[in-house]
Amino acid sequence: MKRLIITNGKIIFPDRLTEDGTIICEQGKITAITEKTDAFLKEESVETEIIDAKGNYVSPGFIDIHTHGAGGFDFMDGTVEAYLGAAETHAKYGTTALLPTTLAGSFEELMKTFSVYQTAKQKNKKGAAFLGLHLEGPYFSYNQRGAQDPKYLRNPDPAEYNRILEACNDIVRWSLAPELEGAMEFGRVLTLNNILPSIAHSDAIYEQVVEAYHAGFTHITHLYSAMSTITRRNAFRYAGIVEAAYLIDDMTVEIIADGVHLPKPLLQFVYKFKGPDKTALCTDSMRGAGMPDGESILGSLEKGQKVIIEDGVAKLPDRSAFAGSVATADRLVRTMIFLAEVPLTDAVKMMTITPARILKINDRKGSLEKGKDADLVIFDKNIHVSHTILGGNVIYRN
Repeated sequence: MKRLIITNGKIIFPDRLTEDGTIICEQGKITAITEKTDAFLKEESVETEIIDAKGNYVSPGFIDIHTHGAGGFDFMDGTVEAYLGAAETHAKYGTTALLPTTLAGSFEELMKTFSVYQTAKQKNKKGAAFLGLHLEGPYFSYNQRGAQDPKYLRNPDPAEYNRILEACNDIVRWSLAPELEGAMEFGRVLTLNNILPSIAHSDAIYEQVVEAYHAGFTHITHLYSAMSTITRRNAFRYAGIVEAAYLIDDMTVEIIADGVHLPKPLLQFVYKFKGPDKTALCTDSMRGAGMPDGESILGSLEKGQKVIIEDGVAKLPDRSAFAGSVATADRLVRTMIFLAEVPLTDAVKMMTITPARILKINDRKGSLEKGKDADLVIFDKNIHVSHTILGGNVIYRN
């Protein structure tokens, strides 16, 4: 059985760095983390690949819990090619696992996506692994729709969502607005099915968020984007989702840390008051990630909306709103370190073990520990990726 040994690396743990370490991987798992390699190198009976990290950083593989696509592909295209193309593009930037994410669309589009996902998962050998599906919508507030197509927005309907749940066992997360009629009950249904209900594109006030939290909504989708903050109703002030995110200690959040969706002060605010253990970085990337500036499409090629990529972000044509990011995981980590001035270990934590905990897969992914999956990424001081390793196999080499 092939063995992989990574030597001469600065190994990143959740709370510290090892300046000159070695990681040994066998049968898809990390079997040892040490500073001694001679004993392993002398076992000539075992086929061994040795990677010299050359003093660069060795990190757990990045986990992106919210992405719509990359490399000119969107998961809403509904093709195996799109799934594989997006996964392979993200792998080039250090992502070893992700949640393919849908947009608000028709029931028929969703059903097609489910069957395509199954086929793509079986054929995915060169890209970031698929951890399950994340449905974003269509149960959203019209006022907080952002770039979501308004013609598809609707309230949760048991007749519809029960058909979806019966048709697909791959959904692990569903983002929706908890203030909509029927949303609280839907949240409880999702929780019973071990699916994470997440607050998104919502006008909920603080009291509704507290109720939603107790119904299972323990996570907030792209904090600050498309959600309520302090409002006045009949002269009285009400706290919103943003305030609830900080007041509910165990609520987890994700942020699009591309340096555009959230400026430096907000990135620092989230880090200071929510902290790296409750904050995940996500790309929320559309097909333009890893692509040049210019016109693009948000959503499927057939039914999506035209957008413009400029200034490091996708925008609606009238530039009234962002239309998803074009970030990759390395850019998120880079932004947190160099713009938000966050320590390297914490920036990596928000891209690895924290999203793993949110998805409840931290027993096997998210940190470099003996017995965990051999998902790793090697990058330099500027967070430029040289190797992406999935299950002990190199899937990208620069």
